[in-house]
Amino acid sequence: MEQEEYTKEEIEWSYIDFIDNQDVLDLIEKKPGGVIALLDEACMFPRSTHATFAQKLYQTFKNHKRFSKPKLSRSDFTICHYAGDVTYQTELFLDKNKDYVVAEHQALLSASKCLFVSGLFLPLAEESSKTSKFSLIGSQFKQQLQALLETLSSTEPHYIRCVKPNNLLKPAIFENKSVLQQLRCGGVMEAIRISCAGYPTRKSFYEFVERFGILAPEVLDESSDEVTACKRLLVEAGLQGYQDLLVKISSGIVIY
Repeated sequence: MEQEEYTKEEIEWSYIDFIDNQDVLDLIEKKPGGVIALLDEACMFPRSTHATFAQKLYQTFKNHKRFSKPKLSRSDFTICHYAGDVTYQTELFLDKNKDYVVAEHQALLSASKCLFVSGLFLPLAEESSKTSKFSLIGSQFKQQLQALLETLSSTEPHYIRCVKPNNLLKPAIFENKSVLQQLRCGGVMEAIRISCAGYPTRKSFYEFVERFGILAPEVLDESSDEVTACKRLLVEAGLQGYQDLLVKISSGIVIY
């Protein structure tokens, strides 16, 4: 998003490489060859077991740089996530993926006169009820995630990133290594690196004029708007290294 803003504002800068997790996302959820798709496929065959499912994964992703097979296991697999390597045990994968509520049962329980029971089983949407017979847990999760992403795309979400200071759940204890690991796993350190490599210092036009107007007081006449005053201030002060893009910045900030 940082570099997208530079592009939108037509700011001259060198592209900054950053870690992209898209290949891991494709490995897990891309159709038709992702882990979830292969899991759903295995659940449709009565003779499938977690061992045959694991063998299918090993065969499909044997050359994938994010996928590996632990040496001392016959059915586990490891995915190299952004935050590090995670090993998954495939036992009960198929059983858990099949553990969903049948549409007819859902409708029956949602119509219960007991408010507690009906509250646990809310009526399914019409589209969901049509596909639920063939929709396993993995597919349902992907549908819910897609719906969430569509909702977020139509809004302006603001996130609060929480960091757990210690594993003892006690006050006044700050575990440096644990906090640093959380920041790295959450992408905060990477975002800071990109920001520092770009244009991290930003001020509104008003703040810029208020702070640096002393360098050229003659430009601060009442007839000039803040954008014009900023441009004249930079010219009159003879400053070098700034970009003449103040009139193009729709977000109302000076980047330097």
